[in-house]
Amino acid sequence: MKALIIDDSNLARQELKHLLKNRDDVQVIGEAENADEALEKIIDLKPELLFLDIQMPGKDGFELLQELEDAPEVIFTTAFDHYAMKAFDHNALDYLQKPIKDDRLALALEKAAAKIRKRASDLKDKNVLGLNNQVFVKDGETCWFVDLAEIRILEIMGSYTRIFFKDQKPMIPRSLNYMESRLDTEVFFRANRQQIINLKYIARIEPWFSGTLKVYLKDGEEIEVSRRQSIKFREVMSF
Repeated sequence: MKALIIDDSNLARQELKHLLKNRDDVQVIGEAENADEALEKIIDLKPELLFLDIQMPGKDGFELLQELEDAPEVIFTTAFDHYAMKAFDHNALDYLQKPIKDDRLALALEKAAAKIRKRASDLKDKNVLGLNNQVFVKDGETCWFVDLAEIRILEIMGSYTRIFFKDQKPMIPRSLNYMESRLDTEVFFRANRQQIINLKYIARIEPWFSGTLKVYLKDGEEIEVSRRQSIKFREVMSF
């Protein structure tokens, strides 16, 4: 696993590198002491795993993740345990409190390796986000790691997109057209001008007015497919 260490403390970075140096399953490809430096290195080095401190001068770890289109796997490292609930609101990989213990690190790395293998096995196009990708979402003071497999609807809200997963409906500062361009079209379908649906969540489909379709999702939502998209939907879903 190619890993990037992000921490404003040089001592903390060196201690973590010392813990990792004898592990054959991790290659530390770089380090950064703040969010801006980390963002550049994430783009350039494309790490599979981040060891990320939460509280740093300037942007914190959550703000860094908000800027990433597709978040790598993340293991949070911090001295402040009160961040744990926020970090684990949804699907964070792991959370290690400093000073980091070797046995806890080993468990976190096992989980990271499993997630990375799963993501790699289904990767078709690195520019397209599929079911095994995840995104980091921050809406107000609340943060989530969201597996795309959990998202059933994306809905336009002005210049924002509201995403529906479980019982949550946060908004992200991305247009629906942008989201459509990044999502795997074999899974996510543009039903109309306002909504994209996850085909895996469809419970049943019924004919609607003037050749259109109505889609019923497993969680109870009803989505009307536009006439133009109904034609395309029939092509996609037929043998």
